[in-house]
Amino acid sequence: MASFFLGAHGYDPGRTQRPLLSGALAGLLGTGPAIPLLAWFGSLEVQARILEISIGATLAIGWIVTSISGALYSRLFGRAANDIRCGWLFGMAFGFLVWTAGAVLVLPLASGGKAPAGDAALGLYLSLVVWGAALGSLLPYVHRMLRKSLESEANEWASGPAAMLPRARGEAERSPAIERSS
Repeated sequence: MASFFLGAHGYDPGRTQRPLLSGALAGLLGTGPAIPLLAWFGSLEVQARILEISIGATLAIGWIVTSISGALYSRLFGRAANDIRCGWLFGMAFGFLVWTAGAVLVLPLASGGKAPAGDAALGLYLSLVVWGAALGSLLPYVHRMLRKSLESEANEWASGPAAMLPRARGEAERSPAIERSS
């Protein structure tokens, strides 16, 4: 329903945009303010203990997950994620969604039912909401740096009327309904 509504208002990113790459990089950069919160509340140590891995491996997995989640955020929200005025709010909502899916559902499943509690759980929640706000705030700026220009896109073989020429020629050769004059 939301994508249908937003589709009427230019929801889908265009060819010159790189939403997945922008989202992945913004998600990675968004971990900057989240990691100190995890450390302050002791959530890093608790997560490492629950998963039975080192703190460094916990951080590495976290960077991978936040990068993938950032790409998912960018794809899910489309052009709305690129809004400077309310991107932070979309990001916070998405951070809450990631917390719900990851810390509340996936982490206990991956660890045999163990989940952080107390201050560690609060730190994990706050870090993901702050990560989401940073993701939503950074995405428009990261996206601007990665967006292709119309001039460079126009010079590529896959744009303009010529992009359909080889395909149209191939369809004409295969179609028996088109008569060829000799």
